[in-house]
Amino acid sequence: MSNRPASAQSRTAWDTGYGDSIHNDTDEAYMAPTRSAKSSTSQMVTSAADLKKSGGAGAFQSFLKGIRSLWATRQTEETNTNRELYVKTTLRELIVYIVFLVILCVITFGMTSTTMYYFTNVMQGLFLETPWNDSNQDGNFQNLGSVEDFWDFAKGPLLDSLYMETNYNNESLPEDELGYIYYENKLLGVPRIRQLRVHNNSCKVHEDFQSFISECYDSYAESIEDKEPFGEYLSEKNSTAWRYFTEDELHGSSHWGMLNTYSGAGSYVDLGTRKDPSTDIITHLFDKLWIRRGTRAVFIDFTVYNANINLFCVVRLLAEFPATGGVIPSWTFRTVKLIRYVSVGDYFILACEVIFCLFILYYMVEEILEIKKHKLSYFKSFWNILDIVVIIISIVCIGFNIYRTLEVNDKLTALLKNPDVYSDFERLSYWETRFSNAIAIAVFMAWIKIFKYISFNKTMTQLSSTLGRCAKDLAGFFVMFIIIFLAFTQLGYLLFGTQVEDFSSFENSFFCLFRIILGDFDFHQLEQANRILGPIFFMLFVFFVFFVLINMFLAIINDTYSEVKSDMANAKNEFEIADYFKKGYEKMLDKLNFKRDKIVDIQKALRTADINQDKQLDFDEWRQDLKSRGYADGEIEAMFSKYDCDGDRVLDEEEQKRMQADLADQKAALNKEYEDLNGKGDRPGTGRRSSSRASFNEGDSGDDSDDEDSGTKSSRTGRTSNGVSYEEFTVLSRRVDRMEHSIGSIVSKIDAVLVKLEAMEKAKLKRRETMGKILDSITESDGTSDEVKREQMEKLVREELERWDSETSVGVHSARGASPGGGSGQSGLRPRSRAESGDPKDNHMTSSL
Repeated sequence: MSNRPASAQSRTAWDTGYGDSIHNDTDEAYMAPTRSAKSSTSQMVTSAADLKKSGGAGAFQSFLKGIRSLWATRQTEETNTNRELYVKTTLRELIVYIVFLVILCVITFGMTSTTMYYFTNVMQGLFLETPWNDSNQDGNFQNLGSVEDFWDFAKGPLLDSLYMETNYNNESLPEDELGYIYYENKLLGVPRIRQLRVHNNSCKVHEDFQSFISECYDSYAESIEDKEPFGEYLSEKNSTAWRYFTEDELHGSSHWGMLNTYSGAGSYVDLGTRKDPSTDIITHLFDKLWIRRGTRAVFIDFTVYNANINLFCVVRLLAEFPATGGVIPSWTFRTVKLIRYVSVGDYFILACEVIFCLFILYYMVEEILEIKKHKLSYFKSFWNILDIVVIIISIVCIGFNIYRTLEVNDKLTALLKNPDVYSDFERLSYWETRFSNAIAIAVFMAWIKIFKYISFNKTMTQLSSTLGRCAKDLAGFFVMFIIIFLAFTQLGYLLFGTQVEDFSSFENSFFCLFRIILGDFDFHQLEQANRILGPIFFMLFVFFVFFVLINMFLAIINDTYSEVKSDMANAKNEFEIADYFKKGYEKMLDKLNFKRDKIVDIQKALRTADINQDKQLDFDEWRQDLKSRGYADGEIEAMFSKYDCDGDRVLDEEEQKRMQADLADQKAALNKEYEDLNGKGDRPGTGRRSSSRASFNEGDSGDDSDDEDSGTKSSRTGRTSNGVSYEEFTVLSRRVDRMEHSIGSIVSKIDAVLVKLEAMEKAKLKRRETMGKILDSITESDGTSDEVKREQMEKLVREELERWDSETSVGVHSARGASPGGGSGQSGLRPRSRAESGDPKDNHMTSSL
């Protein structure tokens, strides 16, 4: 008792409650043999000092390990040999990625809404479908066919729609309500009309017509733009309508039209903020022939803003004047959300964007670690390439988001200072749509990437396995398909390009044939364009492409899919996720059962440890009872010290009652937790433990009968250590000792065999020397007769054979004496067979002699 530490020194060991006080990290100690040695006070002080010294370094190492584990993936960890680590890493990656995907979806859905479509639809209906003549409902911008139609649109629906200065009852609107379209959409700045022209003699007239055709205006190209002043530039020196301005001067941007791509330069005129001044400007341009033979494109640009829904609509109406004459209209309506953060929901999106940026930094570090480990082999994986693409797109989008916010603030500030000038949102809206497209692609790739994390199940890999296995066949098929498809594309373009719109260009012809595959075609147009070749073209295309090539494609996919299904039917999953969760659930139940059994042991000790029945439980009685149940000295001391409040090394009746009450509460809490996991039922763990122990003992009854009959079976039933009883532990310990003894005898026998093999090798060398002497005697010619030589050789051979027989018999007896039992027979037969058969060369030599 003198070496035991004072009770007060270990009183705090159980302060956190008994259910958690026997720490999980010491569970392994319960599986070890019961320690009988007592710890001394000096040893405990030394251990405490060592812990203090190593505490700082250990905490720092744990911190670094925790930080490093944040980026633990299947490619950075050694998961090939550790299936449990593979499962945990995959699940952690999947959970983190699902959070990232949810954040990304929240951001993307916060960028768009159904109101965008309705806003665009309203603007398109107003400017594209409003007729300029009530008697002709088809006379609208969508159906422009001539220059006259353009001017009718400009002087009618365009001005009426841009400047709504009267209410629906024809009353004039007040001054503060002017400048709105549909009374809700504010017109930002003033509209701008711009045109691009080509100069005369931009093309060459054939010499046969040069005598009466003096002017030639080619189709638009930036290199042949007319940059000279024209029209009324002399009389209207301050007017921008008659002078050319470069793209940099106008801060413009190029535009992809129906016929060509047009630059941001040209001559322009800005309309007014009210309808009357704007009408005068349009009328003046009409009277002075602003649109001329060299005009190839006229742009009408303006921007409106709806404060109700916080959306901008950037409108561009384009009228192209081809060299053939006439007008080809086109338009773009870009509804964008340029002011991002206004409402509470917008600030929630801002918080999600911040989290998204943190995720991108997280994945950047993750990919850097994987590249550092795998070097160039990292780029061989499709999923790794997909990760890099998503990260690059995200970084670009983050940069544009910052640029867009700053640029919108500058433009709105300038617009508020001077609201009567044109405000160009065209370039910003263009890049905003590209930003939305990039985000859409990133979201698409992010959803596809889910297959990377669910590939543990063979069902989830059917798509990738099928495509991967038939990739070579599909590549060969693709070559055949492209050859035939391009041949039909060019044939259709050349046959029908001048009469059928769907074949008017090579690009249109290409997509028209794809539509025919899907059943979208107009056979009568082909027949009208060419009554003979049209039907022939159609039938040949349907036969070769639809009936042959498409069915070949389906056959490749079907055959490969059948192979994949048959292979997967015989293959196991990479790991069973359900089994993993089941294992974790059972582990949790075992942990609860283990804690509960420890509480039961303590309760039993309180009832049985008081041997003298004086209701005073001293430490020796407590220690003796718990030691018999397999507990270590540290646990016994800690539990006793927690309730020994007065430090007299004796638990009186009051202290015992308090311990019993605490144990009952902890046991009730564990039972409730168990019921929450497994439902209400029988006593936790009783049936399962007893059955497992019974099966264990039945399997070992034959081998361990001597152990169980030795009288060592104690009364310590019920004590379990992580699911192993004390009796089972004793049996296993003795079995290990017996195994060590058996292994020692096996090693000694192996040594004897090795010694015998060495002796046999030496005997073989001696035999070789004797055979050499015999051969030398045969070759020597010292005058001895052949009869004498024959006698000498026979004598040497017989002596050698007798020596071999004697060595073999000695070896057999020694081998039998060294290895009794079943193993000796095999050891002794080998030398005897060698002695009987001998070396083949020796047998041949003897027979020849």
